[in-house]
Amino acid sequence: MNDLESRQLRYFVAVAEELNFGRAAERLGMAQPPLSRAIRELERGLGVRLFERTTRQVGLTPAGEVLLRDARTALEAITAAARRAAHAGRPEPELRLALKADFDAGLLPQFLAAYQCEPEAIPVELVLGGRGDQEAALRDGRADVAVLPELTDDRGLDVEPLLTEPRLVALAASDPLAARSSLSLSDFAGRVLPDGRPAELGGLPPGPDGGGDGGTGRPAARGSFAESRRPVRDLTELFSLVELGGVIWFVPVSIARRHARPGIAYRAVGDLPPTEFRVVWPQDCRSPAVAAFVRAATAVAAAAQPVIDAQPLDVARPTFAAGPAWPAEAGQRADAAGAAPSPRPGSSEMNPVTVRR
Repeated sequence: MNDLESRQLRYFVAVAEELNFGRAAERLGMAQPPLSRAIRELERGLGVRLFERTTRQVGLTPAGEVLLRDARTALEAITAAARRAAHAGRPEPELRLALKADFDAGLLPQFLAAYQCEPEAIPVELVLGGRGDQEAALRDGRADVAVLPELTDDRGLDVEPLLTEPRLVALAASDPLAARSSLSLSDFAGRVLPDGRPAELGGLPPGPDGGGDGGTGRPAARGSFAESRRPVRDLTELFSLVELGGVIWFVPVSIARRHARPGIAYRAVGDLPPTEFRVVWPQDCRSPAVAAFVRAATAVAAAAQPVIDAQPLDVARPTFAAGPAWPAEAGQRADAAGAAPSPRPGSSEMNPVTVRR
């Protein structure tokens, strides 16, 4: 068997994902006959059939399913190698930190301040994206390290836990459940989250197929409208959907405190598991700058955890909506842990960063 070429793998992945030679050829910007010939040559070289073909449909064989998984990994590695080499060759390298905006437990300024005190620190570039984009950015070389509350696939990644943060349910203020003194997940039977998952499951990460409805296919019981089934990537859009009553959302308490809205009620749910924040980086990474960020973030998180645990969950009071995400003691405890204190709101001590979306 000849060595596989990246071109062959790209062709194969396109056909395997589209399960249609015509659509795959269009996606690749080529004619269908040479694509079909390339797949036949690949099958001949491997000595196995990768696709079951009929006049009506195309399907993967067991061998094709195995190759698809490994081909994606191989193509990711090739892309990542090129991007990391180009990044390393810059005259002034930056640490590329991937995260979803606001999903940092309210500690991003403290993370950056502590990191800048490390001898190995370099300028930081924030790589902002939607939910799940951070893992892909680490694998394909667009990011060096990430902070995220939900890890669906740790393949090829190293993970360090940071902290846990309680979650609240965000409901329309007019929702009957908002008047209840206590809530449990069973109260949300028939409701859906913004991505379509059943709310009574507590917002557990989706399976490997990334399915949005948890396999139930059930519509929302209240306020069903098409927008609630569409991917939501923007907080403003998400809060608007909650206010309209079409969906509910399990939100980290740090976000609830920073986004008080009169049309939304935040309520505690007795059996709702917390958000678990992590810092994640590629397994084969040997960067001193990444190691320095991991040290800084874990020190800040360790100092902040007791403060998070001690705070009440009630965010209805105006003092929480108007005040800082964490009280001054969080910075003092970070000092005691050997990390830099957090800059005060409005301070000129904030470390400049570049942002890429």
